[in-house]
Amino acid sequence: MILGMSLRLFTQIHVAISLIAIASGLVVAFAMMMGKLLRKVTTLFLVTTILTSVTGFLFPYHGVTPGIVVGIVSLIILLITVIAYYSKHQAGGWRRVYVITAMLALYLNCFVLVAQSFQKIPALHALAPTGAELAFKFGQVAVLVIFIVLTIAVDKKYRGPVAV
Repeated sequence: MILGMSLRLFTQIHVAISLIAIASGLVVAFAMMMGKLLRKVTTLFLVTTILTSVTGFLFPYHGVTPGIVVGIVSLIILLITVIAYYSKHQAGGWRRVYVITAMLALYLNCFVLVAQSFQKIPALHALAPTGAELAFKFGQVAVLVIFIVLTIAVDKKYRGPVAV
């Protein structure tokens, strides 16, 4: 039991929060590429991404796992993102800090999505049962390259908070 829920229900809620974080993050990224800021969607992205990391720590693990490390790194990045967005209002160099850290937080969500997909989806698991196979590595490198290109595009197109 976690927070009074079965492990299965807690996992389903965690996954739903994670998928909302990814979907809203992609909307935020593409809006920024259009030079726009969607404040409510951005808040949804940041809150659900924080919740994704926090709820990840509640699973019954023993010792430090790759997921714990990603969660810690994500929360540090999100702290900087929240400061750049809410406290510094993306003024001056804080715009670029916001863009890079927001995109990095979204990338980490997608990195975990790919890793979990290879573990949980039978067809993908058959391609990479240990996570050391070429299919898994290719998937992770593809996500990394996509996010490098996406981050550069967002940074070039997004000039600051013009609310929509």
